Amino acid sequence: MNQHAIHISITHEIKSFFIILALLPILTGCAPQPGAVNTTGRNISAPGPVTEYIRPSELVPAADTEGSAAVPNPYTDLSVPTYLTRIEDTYFLVDCYHDQVIYHDTLSDPLSEWKVMTNEIDRGHTLASDGNVYLLDDTEQNRILIYEKKEDIFVHTQTFHEIGSRPHYIVYDAPTDTFYAWSSMSGEMYLFRHNEDDTRMYLTEVRRIEALDQVYVRSFTIIDSDIYFVSGNASIIRADLNSFEILETYPVPDSMAGMIQITKIQDYFYITVSTDITGNQDYATILRTRDLSLLADGGYEDIYQYFIGGGTPYYITELNNIYYLTEHRLPGHSLWRFEVEDNEIINVEAIY
Repeated sequence: MNQHAIHISITHEIKSFFIILALLPILTGCAPQPGAVNTTGRNISAPGPVTEYIRPSELVPAADTEGSAAVPNPYTDLSVPTYLTRIEDTYFLVDCYHDQVIYHDTLSDPLSEWKVMTNEIDRGHTLASDGNVYLLDDTEQNRILIYEKKEDIFVHTQTFHEIGSRPHYIVYDAPTDTFYAWSSMSGEMYLFRHNEDDTRMYLTEVRRIEALDQVYVRSFTIIDSDIYFVSGNASIIRADLNSFEILETYPVPDSMAGMIQITKIQDYFYITVSTDITGNQDYATILRTRDLSLLADGGYEDIYQYFIGGGTPYYITELNNIYYLTEHRLPGHSLWRFEVEDNEIINVEAIY
């Protein structure tokens, strides 16, 4: 081969190399790289293994974790239901004043056909899972209980004691692979994780918002990279999820000061309200607004008429683009199902 041919061959190979480099993201399906941002604006770099932590969970003695037959739900009604979720093919419903969590594979059967996951809680409010472990808040005993599914039975395997003051709300956040558990009276958020190949839970961090210490806060909501608190001091707080630095505070009227939860559905923030600033449940309602900064001046819409009204709405959850609302004070209207299409509330139905 002469020098001219060699030069042409080398030039061709160099060009091919750079073409392959340019096409590499396409050929690899544009796979997200560490530090990449997903469609919600969240950092999606996978967290590493748990190597530093505050304390591990307390293991339940092996003799107490042996499976037994599932216990049927002894009640035909609900007493202050607070939270509905679905994990894989199973629905879980927190029946707060019956001190139990019940589960079933459908919402169409009577409550007597549901099974009891646990009756060890005292006024528990929520449940969260990553598919491997199930965390429950045991509100009045300041505990977090961890359950695992063994065959067809849910078994209490671990416990965290002394978790703040009345832990009230738990969320599993997949992007950070972390369970967030809120202490409703101390302004503290407890973060829990486990390693990929082990279900042993660890308390990895405690974050605080001093302005919410000794203020009754029933829930929080993670939206994009922010976290929202509907606080009992007549305001909504937006903070940075990673640092808990307060970014903005939105005042609200005294009539909606006793808020329960804020939920973003399409273009609106939906807010469930339990009481006014004096604790009067006659002000219980559901409001929505496009802009939280308008709340103080009455810039909101009352939508409780879609759900008859007159009770006390609690938590809203979204399962496969269908929304569920728990409610108390109205017999026969404890759990609602509804949809939202182009910001219009449709197909409202009382399930239980």
